[in-house]
Amino acid sequence: MKLVSVIVPTYNVEQYIAKTIKSILAQTYTNFELLVINDESPDRSVEICQQFKDPRIKIISQKNRGLAGARNTGIRHAKGDYLAFLDSDDLWLPEKLAKHVKHLESSPTVGISFSRSAFIDVNDKELGIYQMPKLKNITAEHLLCRNPIGNGSAPVIRRETLDEIKFEDNIHGEREDFYFDDRFRQSEDIECWIRIAIQTEWQIEGIPEALTLYRVNTEGLSANIFKQLASWEKVIEKTRQYAPELLQKWENTARAYQLRYLARRAVRLRDGKTAIELIFRALKTDFSILFGEPRRTLLTLFAACLLRILPLSLYSQFENLGLKITGLMQEKRIEREQLV
Repeated sequence: MKLVSVIVPTYNVEQYIAKTIKSILAQTYTNFELLVINDESPDRSVEICQQFKDPRIKIISQKNRGLAGARNTGIRHAKGDYLAFLDSDDLWLPEKLAKHVKHLESSPTVGISFSRSAFIDVNDKELGIYQMPKLKNITAEHLLCRNPIGNGSAPVIRRETLDEIKFEDNIHGEREDFYFDDRFRQSEDIECWIRIAIQTEWQIEGIPEALTLYRVNTEGLSANIFKQLASWEKVIEKTRQYAPELLQKWENTARAYQLRYLARRAVRLRDGKTAIELIFRALKTDFSILFGEPRRTLLTLFAACLLRILPLSLYSQFENLGLKITGLMQEKRIEREQLV
């Protein structure tokens, strides 16, 4: 059995970390090491981790470097053939690792195997909706415009894939190998996936099951919309340095999709003014997204307008109905695609 290194960056998550670790220890695939990276957490997170006595768990402490820096530390210490990342407030279903290992073993050209994700709230309640990305034939162009992997808790990665895109730099006072870019405090995932797609021959491929439970937390990093947009722009600037022709062709379209994505996030945060601003900026940047993905674009525009003009109580009724219908459609699609 191949060894899987599970890397859990840990910072200020005492409310969730025990459940996260339990979801790892409950995996049906048991040949793993669990590297908990204490990123100078100020709360009881590390103390809670120390209460678990499983010999597969190793706690590594460092000065605060952010999410990318914690993941990089985990990769440097990892002994596994495959590396899996789980953010410390998310959860895995028990068969998560087993299904990804099977996928990677049967698909030697796949470097990143990812799953779909189900959304949960701060109380672990499933919200009945899912991240439903494209699963196959994922190109650099597609990654620029969207993030099919969806979140940092979804992928399991072949070690060789990360080795091919590592770079050496002195960011923290000594020269080290980097995989994710420590200079990014947001958007570090998509920056890494884009580099893999452009600089290697490894394929990025998903499996249809929703094996990751992704927590919707408006207090998290992704809640600040305009900081996220600024970080994404930095990803574009870095990518331009080594893939200028790709950016020349796809930059405006990619920015339009990013603005639409952030408009949907503003809708979820009940910020109608920002949602309207962002969706119209998206259409002005590249109107072709209306034809490329008409349903999602029009639904975002419709939701932003409703949120702006309706009382919040009435809007919430429309939203709940829409989410129920969407969730049912997504569940049927997942069931159908699992049979293929």
